[in-house]
Amino acid sequence: MTATADHELAFAGPAALAKLVRERQVKPRELVDLCLRRIEAIDPKLNAFRVVMAEEALAAADAIAGQSLDGPLVGVPIAVKDDSPLRGQSVTRGSRSYGPPASDDGELVRRLRAAGAIPIGITNVPELMIFPWTATAANGVTRNPWNPDRTPGGSSGGSAAAVAAGMVPCATGSDGGGSIRIPAACCGLVGMKPTRGRVSSQPAREGWLGLSTYGALARTVGDSALLLDAIHGSAPGDLYEAPPFSGSYAQAAETPPGRLRIAISRKVPPGSIARLSGDQRSAHERAAALLGELGHEVVERDPAYGLAGIEFTQMWLRGIYEESAHVPDHSKLERSTRQLIATGKRVVPDRRREKLLAGRTRRTARVLELWQEVDVLLMPVLASTPIAAEGGYGRSALAAFDRSSRFMPFNPLFNLTGQPSIALPAGFGADGLPVSVQLVGRPGAEDLLYSLAGQIEAARPWAQHRPAAV
Repeated sequence: MTATADHELAFAGPAALAKLVRERQVKPRELVDLCLRRIEAIDPKLNAFRVVMAEEALAAADAIAGQSLDGPLVGVPIAVKDDSPLRGQSVTRGSRSYGPPASDDGELVRRLRAAGAIPIGITNVPELMIFPWTATAANGVTRNPWNPDRTPGGSSGGSAAAVAAGMVPCATGSDGGGSIRIPAACCGLVGMKPTRGRVSSQPAREGWLGLSTYGALARTVGDSALLLDAIHGSAPGDLYEAPPFSGSYAQAAETPPGRLRIAISRKVPPGSIARLSGDQRSAHERAAALLGELGHEVVERDPAYGLAGIEFTQMWLRGIYEESAHVPDHSKLERSTRQLIATGKRVVPDRRREKLLAGRTRRTARVLELWQEVDVLLMPVLASTPIAAEGGYGRSALAAFDRSSRFMPFNPLFNLTGQPSIALPAGFGADGLPVSVQLVGRPGAEDLLYSLAGQIEAARPWAQHRPAAV
């Protein structure tokens, strides 16, 4: 292939690549080899990968080539975030201290392999997936392909950087307070945070007291939907189960919705001192205007935040404390991580933990009253375009938390309620970096969000925009 053909193939996306493999126009090994060459050339500048599994991926590609080639992701290389068990590899969660290699895949990776995908590497995360930047003592600083001086977000920052740079067509992520949506917004990608329980968390029963859920990052709505088709569904032992869905998310993404009633809100949650930048405000206004042009009824409404910010923070702190149980040697943790673990243990003891969980249904019902009036909520994802690549790395826990809350105040509420939310590209700021909006639905409404997101993408396509440096 020519260099131009290679470049176009690198950005073709999983649906198009799987189709080429099924039609035998390209071999799985050719796709893996292309991704490995791009990782070798680009990743030294971005530091998206902790591990590249070249031999394993090439062997898997050769094995797939001898099969029937009928999977929805057949032959598609995929990067795996460093919080998902992958046989033969340790889950480090961005720490210098971690356990032995996994004896088997987690349910997320198992389903991706069953769909024909080929894990090619493990992507970097902030330590214990705590903050919305990706920089650690263990693995260094991960950078944004649109501008290496800026962050790709976190905690799925390595996954987002890898996809945006065309090193892989797609990657896994997880979202416990915005960790799929934030990197998607930073890197000009599509990132769906599914409903709580939509994707199995096995071998864990839950993540961060039910705040966190697995998902994926891709460049288009259709590719994001295809990935959710491949991974959704509960498994024995899961603590949560989403409303049942038996259709196709990919088909929903291709089917425009009827006329919807859509709420728009730019309200910064109470307790946050974040300020919405002019770039993000303009992106939100453009998106709201487009929804009106598409025939939807647009109304101004704010979610019922109440004390959600305080409650989320307490559950987040307790989740960090519980996550630290996976770390063999706490002395190797970063200073801010140790501070947050101690705070979570002290501030959210067992009785408080149970009280928070017992009250979640009531709090969620109060928030969901908005969805008795509307079908979808449109909100910003971030308060500004991506901040410096290091974010708050190296600062005290309090300073890092303050930096984080000023950057991404709009996301945690929907981890608390477990609602689905999808981040979509919405143009570029004055600094040339991506801006984004998110669509939020009632629990179980991923198909409706994909339908509306697909309509928006068709009206204002973004896939042709790629970082110039890659």
